[in-house]
Amino acid sequence: MVDKSTSIEEQLTSLFTLQLIDSKLDNLQNIRGELPMEVNDLEDEIEGLKTRVENIDNSIDDYKNQIEELNNKINDANTLTLKYESQQTHVKNNREYVAISKEIELQKLEKMAAEKKIKEYKSDITVKEEQKGETTNKLDESVALLADKEKELDEIIGETQKEAENIKNLRNGIEPNVEERLLKAYNKIRETYKNHLAVVTIERESCGGCFSQIPPQRQLDIKLYKKIIVCENCGRVLIDHKLGDSIKEEFNK
Repeated sequence: MVDKSTSIEEQLTSLFTLQLIDSKLDNLQNIRGELPMEVNDLEDEIEGLKTRVENIDNSIDDYKNQIEELNNKINDANTLTLKYESQQTHVKNNREYVAISKEIELQKLEKMAAEKKIKEYKSDITVKEEQKGETTNKLDESVALLADKEKELDEIIGETQKEAENIKNLRNGIEPNVEERLLKAYNKIRETYKNHLAVVTIERESCGGCFSQIPPQRQLDIKLYKKIIVCENCGRVLIDHKLGDSIKEEFNK
């Protein structure tokens, strides 16, 4: 909890120190570059490819089941054809002969339709197997690439983890010295800007964040430490460059 007697200068010192700490953590994060995102993207891609292979296998199995059913129909048609041909030799009149002939013709048509469908399904299976081969190759490549990316990321994390932990411990010691309302504002401003700078020094009479000119009277007010002053253009907290330089010097010891 922040002591009520804490001066504005002390608040600014803690706030700017917090900014230096967070900027250092940002730099460590930047060392990892796009690797974490690339790893996540590859993991998602691999899951998608696995699902695609599974769907292809299901389609192939479905085609094979259909072929098996059609082969059973062909066998049944052959059996019935033989049966009707046998009956045809024992007919008693022309009407029975014609009726049996129609049944034989019907079974032959059933057989031809089944054979045609089997041919189509086998063609579909060939296409699916080609797709599966391409997808499997892509999957193998992605798995190998993921292993390389994960190894690279683990090495970077290993190299920076100790430093990051030390900086986080330092941050935990500084954060309680900042008033809650200032801390909330600080975090909100950091999220607003790509460079995550929420507290900046005045450089050449300008805001160190957006480089807009700071009026002389406002510069004087900042040096007097009577209140927290923000840039009228970008909303960043402003501190005198001399105070900023002394904080940086102490921080980098």
